[in-house]
Amino acid sequence: MTDQRLIAQRLEVARAVVADAAALAMAMRPPPGGPVGSMKGVQDYVTEADMAVEALVSKRIEALFPEDGFMGEEGGRQREGGLTWVIDPIDGTSNYARGRERWCVSLGLMDGAVPVAGVINAPALGEVYTAQRGVGAWLNGRKLTASPVTDPKNALVETGWSAKVSPETYASHAKAFLELGIAPRTGACGALALADVASGRCDGYLEIAINLWDVAAALVMIEESGARVSPFLQDGGLTGCISILAAAPGVAEPIAAAAGMRLL
Repeated sequence: MTDQRLIAQRLEVARAVVADAAALAMAMRPPPGGPVGSMKGVQDYVTEADMAVEALVSKRIEALFPEDGFMGEEGGRQREGGLTWVIDPIDGTSNYARGRERWCVSLGLMDGAVPVAGVINAPALGEVYTAQRGVGAWLNGRKLTASPVTDPKNALVETGWSAKVSPETYASHAKAFLELGIAPRTGACGALALADVASGRCDGYLEIAINLWDVAAALVMIEESGARVSPFLQDGGLTGCISILAAAPGVAEPIAAAAGMRLL
């Protein structure tokens, strides 16, 4: 495992780089209204800002840490290394493309197959999440702690959406959650949904089909907050699009049972 001091140095640099990237995304954000951008698939938007933000971060990271690997959602510089940066330049692009506020720039750092640091910057919300494995996680400088909720009837659980998942599957999960008394939500930004579980704003997040770039930064926050998470990386999330579940510890087991998933 890489020395904690080196990770801490990279985290500080990442925070500054992501701040610049978030400012660029804000400057390019469309006004409220009909969607701006092109479609990669059903309800899967890509905008000029996605490309510009990824290029900015990729070039900065390559200049600062040429020995590190880098993985970008939009296909940027792809190279494996001992330490690898994983970026989602704009997570929640469907929100961003319509001038809405729930979107973010997400940059995670992996040491091999282990997430060790992450930054999530949601500039339209004025929120910056940071985390370092074994050190802690914070929102605008406040330490994150998972929700203390222990009764599913008091729980809020967010679910993601993907065209890869059948309507019947969504209906089945919604029914299982509702039967527990859980209030389901959806916000169309996986990175922020996971960060909400880490901060205690939400008690669970289920996404049936999600990629590494959506979760790389948030996984560290989940772990450091005391929340629980499914074995996303162990089950194939390093290379494939699979399911993830994160939940507050007091309601993790009933939520996992309703979702038909297992937790670490």
